[in-house]
This record gives sequence, C-alpha cells and structure tokens, in this order.
Amino acid sequence: MIMDDSLETQVCMLESHMDGMIERAKKNEEMLKRFQDLDMRLLSLNSLRELVEHIHDDAKLVFKLTSLSLVLADASGEIQQFLAEDGFKFDEFSSVILLSEVALFKAKLGLSPSVLLGEAERVLPKEFWPSSVPMPTTVAVIPLLRRGVYLGCMVFGSEDKVRFQVDMATYFLDRLGRVLSVCMENTLNYEQLRRSSLFDTLTGINNRRFFEQRIDEELLRSIRTGDSLTCLFIDIDWFKKVNDNYGHQVGDTALRHVATVLREQLRSNDILARYGGEEFVALLPTANERKGVEVAERMRAAVASSLVKLLDEQELSITVSIGVSTCVVDEIGVLSPIDRTVLIGVADEALYRAKDAGRNRVMSGGEVSISSQRGVATVNSA
Repeated sequence: MIMDDSLETQVCMLESHMDGMIERAKKNEEMLKRFQDLDMRLLSLNSLRELVEHIHDDAKLVFKLTSLSLVLADASGEIQQFLAEDGFKFDEFSSVILLSEVALFKAKLGLSPSVLLGEAERVLPKEFWPSSVPMPTTVAVIPLLRRGVYLGCMVFGSEDKVRFQVDMATYFLDRLGRVLSVCMENTLNYEQLRRSSLFDTLTGINNRRFFEQRIDEELLRSIRTGDSLTCLFIDIDWFKKVNDNYGHQVGDTALRHVATVLREQLRSNDILARYGGEEFVALLPTANERKGVEVAERMRAAVASSLVKLLDEQELSITVSIGVSTCVVDEIGVLSPIDRTVLIGVADEALYRAKDAGRNRVMSGGEVSISSQRGVATVNSA
C-alpha cells in the first residue's frame, strides 16, 4: 500500500511536470510566432522613419514591455537629418535617442555583443535612457552591432523585479539584436543611396534630377486640380568673383549658406533644388504669380540681409537675383501637361532681365497659360 501511494505521488508529480512543460512550450511557441511576425515586418521596411516607429511600437507589444529606449549612433547627424526630412515626430518618440558620441557604446557595453540583464541602476548607463522617462526596475540592454561596428543599442525596461534576471535565457533577445542590426544597416544604406541620387551632397537640398521629376508631377497635379504652380529661378550674383577672390572652399560655404536661407523662406510642401553651379530652383504649389513674387522677394531680402561667416571670423555679403513664372490652367481637364522647359524657360528669361537691371532683384516673366483643349502653353508676359 505504501508503494502504491508513493507510485501515485510520483505519477502526479510527473503529470504536473509534464503540464508545466507543455504550458511553457505553448508560451514559447506563441512567443516565437509573435517574434517571427515582428521579424517579417521589420525586414519589409525601407525607410528609416518606418523602421524606428515600428521598432518602438511593435517591440512593446511583442515583448509586453513597460518601457523601452532605442539608442542610435549618429556621429555625423545623418540619422537626425534623414528622420527630420521624412517628417519623424521627435517629440512623440522621446525614447529614441541619437548619440553623437559613438565611443560611448564601446566604453559602456564593451566589445562583446552579449545582452546585458539585471537591475537598471546597475547595468543601464544613464546616456542610454531618456531623461524625461523614469528609469525602470530591471532592463535588458541589447547591443546593435554589424561587422564589428556599433549601430546603437535597444533597452527593454520592466517594473517587474524578476523580469530580466542575469541568469535568464536570452535567445529571443540575441536574435532580435541581430535582426535589428541587419535592418538598421540595410535601411541606412538605402537612405544614403536614395539621397545620393536625389540630393545635392554639398548643400543638402534636392538636386536637379529630383526637381525634374517633381515639376512633371506638380504640372500634372495642377492640371487635375486647376491650381496655379509657380517656379522660381534663383542665381547668386557675382559668384565667380567669390570663387576667384576667396577660393572654392569659401564658394562652397556660400552655396550652403544660400541654400539654408532659401529653404527657411519656404513652406513644407514647397520644393527647393540646386539646379547646377550657383543656380537654384524652387516650386511653389498652389501659389499664383503675386504670391510667387512675394515669396521670391522675401528670399532675396533674406539672403541680402544675412552674412556668410568664414573660418577667419570674416563675413561675406552676397545677394541673389530671382526670375518668376507661373503656370495657370484655363480649365480643368487639359489632356496633357506642358513641357517643363516652358515654365523653367520663362523663369530663366525673367532671371536674366533681373541681372540686366542691376542684380539683387526679382523679376516676373508672367503667366504660362495652358489651353483646355490641347495642353498648349501660352505665355502672358508680365
């Protein structure tokens, strides 16, 4: 009888143990499914903005986190620029931290890509957590490394004292770190390639190729909606003298300065591009001729009133001349758009008139009207 009781007890213990193992297996299977879904979502993204937003939102759900932070190495400010250009709302994602001091990652996390676990006060460097968010109780610090280079790290936070223990298994976290590292590297490469083909590397604004794509799109949109479209052709006055007298490095500084000042005068949906040399072009969707001239005059005045700061604390004064042209649609329903060269050409001719009149001024070439029947352009000179 004693043996029977003992055997029954052992069977009950084994059943309980098996039930526990089955329950853990189910949880692991569910976790693996959620993790694989996260993998596929992250690997399918192209833009840096989408990747950062998905990491922030999805990781919280998949791992059931109280809080997290994503820390990215950004020595040159390139990531900041990429995100800003894509409309990333930094104020809504305070847990995204961009660090210019890249050496901090190696100093704080070492050379090993191992996940750090434990109490936040012990293992979490303060630089890796947003100052506006209370520090969690326990954390998992996941290094993001690719080809031996730190891309950043991700920090999972929990108020559960036993959630992230030193001796816990880290298979899912290690794998997440590797997947995120690949995604981050691929996305950054994609962003750099995309911008190198559509952005001017010297001034940081769009290039001529991008402008020519967008002007065709905006002309088609104007035809569909009947809205006006204004083009500004902008040229730095006496730029050759700047290069001859100060050197090409100062000339490059002047180009960057002018690009920055011009961009500050535009709306978020306006388009500014470097057309070539010291020439810039801008597109103002929905702006009529009067508004276009007003914006151009504001640009001209802003450049004239600002000074280019040189390395030796000298300051250089420069001006721009601007030509304006405006596309107007007589009636919605034009069958085909006008050739972009017509609108650009009218603005270019107005620019030359501005230069002939003494420079540092704005001239309008008038309206370019499109016939509602054949998409034929007619220039109504100012």
